[in-house]
Amino acid sequence: MNPVFRLVHLALTLFMLLLLARVVLSWLELFGVRVPISGPWRSIADLLNDVTEPVLRPLRRIIPPVGMFDLSIVVAFIIVIVLQQVVP
Repeated sequence: MNPVFRLVHLALTLFMLLLLARVVLSWLELFGVRVPISGPWRSIADLLNDVTEPVLRPLRRIIPPVGMFDLSIVVAFIIVIVLQQVVP
């Protein structure tokens, strides 16, 4: 496999893991676990938001939330999986 394609595949996998971490963090907040205002957990939450939001924001304009569920993350997962299949 071409090293460039391997790098793209690795970046897509990393982005999918970041999306998954954002989902888990949102579930924790949903169940009442509060992220502290300062400290390492807040830094991690901010990093996850900063990295994933540029992809999710345009998707949210197209796909409105269904009740309290944000389907843009599901669509982002599907897009990443399709891109991983396209990249040899």
